[in-house]
Amino acid sequence: MNKTILHLDLDTFFVSVERLINSELKHRPLLVGGTSDRGVVAACSYETRGFGVHSGMPMKMAKELCPEAVVIRGNAGTYSKHSDLVTEIIKEDVPVFEKSSIDEFYADLTGMDRFFGTYKYASELRQKIIKETGLPISFGLSVNKVVSKVATNEAKPNNQLKIDLGYEKPFLAPLSIKKIPMVGDKTYQTLRNLGIRQILTVQQMPIDIMQRVLGANGRVIWKRANGIDNSPVIPFCDRKSISTERTFDRDTIDMVKLRGILIAMTENLAYQLRRGDKLTACVAVKIRYSDFNTYSKQLRIPYTSADHILIPKILDMFNLLYNKRMLIRLVGIRFSHLVSGNYQINLFDDTEEALNLYQAMDHVRKRFGDRCVFRASAMGAKTIGRMQNPFNGQPPTVLAHRKQ
Repeated sequence: MNKTILHLDLDTFFVSVERLINSELKHRPLLVGGTSDRGVVAACSYETRGFGVHSGMPMKMAKELCPEAVVIRGNAGTYSKHSDLVTEIIKEDVPVFEKSSIDEFYADLTGMDRFFGTYKYASELRQKIIKETGLPISFGLSVNKVVSKVATNEAKPNNQLKIDLGYEKPFLAPLSIKKIPMVGDKTYQTLRNLGIRQILTVQQMPIDIMQRVLGANGRVIWKRANGIDNSPVIPFCDRKSISTERTFDRDTIDMVKLRGILIAMTENLAYQLRRGDKLTACVAVKIRYSDFNTYSKQLRIPYTSADHILIPKILDMFNLLYNKRMLIRLVGIRFSHLVSGNYQINLFDDTEEALNLYQAMDHVRKRFGDRCVFRASAMGAKTIGRMQNPFNGQPPTVLAHRKQ
């Protein structure tokens, strides 16, 4: 049986939410992100793109390119709530769906043609989302995730497109190679230097040449250019989580030690999120006292993977749980309600320097190990559960920081 995969994408999501809240912003050029000159553009309206503005750009540059744009700091919590509203609607109507980011979803509609007609079903779902949330949303429908995603991007803004079985290659052929998911700026430039502009050219090339030029990625890109993709829809599950905990050799009330361990645990889990392109929307802290009684507390938060946002949340929750009259035997941290996504959701609070710092630290960690760079306040936590010493005799790099 041929698959039928639906891809849904909320159009300019942050911008659309702001316009839903304030109707005066409709049809006006709008930038969402860090409002200072050192901030970063998290999202921009279609009206700004003709001026060369794009997400991830320094806010100062964006304002120079489009000086009449309205600049809004944005609220991650508000966007998370609207994302959850859409998620609940899809959950009610779709048997198997994947939440691939805060504003993107995949659904496996295979076999539903016999009963409903998948295009009609997808159209009704899209109209229901628009009606109940007030947010514009586009979709693409095809035999796999890659072609559906490309179709969604071609359907935008606020529209829909179906690619019938057997028409995957003709649909992709005239498009720019940059439209292929996985082709970033560096790969795009490499292909352009070879004189390749359209997907059609890649379709006509032998797969081994693509592999010779781009390595293993060349094979994947060639398959995607030819509309070949067997990746499954990964069912969305709120219970999906990552966690770590530490049992002490001796029960303790050393608050400096406990604080350092909690910070180091949070740093490590946040790095694991970023490494896996994940965001968390729920954090939990667990304490086991010397009498073996265990207590935990959890908190829903806006989607994030940033240390400087997660660490204060964890420390605050620990302080609420902690009974100062009791020795502590174990502490643990869990991040749950995970979705795929990158660091974009935190751009409202950060400068370009902060983003570059995270990227630099994560690059060092990937090369030398999870614990080769950490905050000064976590220096005393070298024996966190599940974490091995990656330094190979070399001292760690210490990240100095000031209290917020």
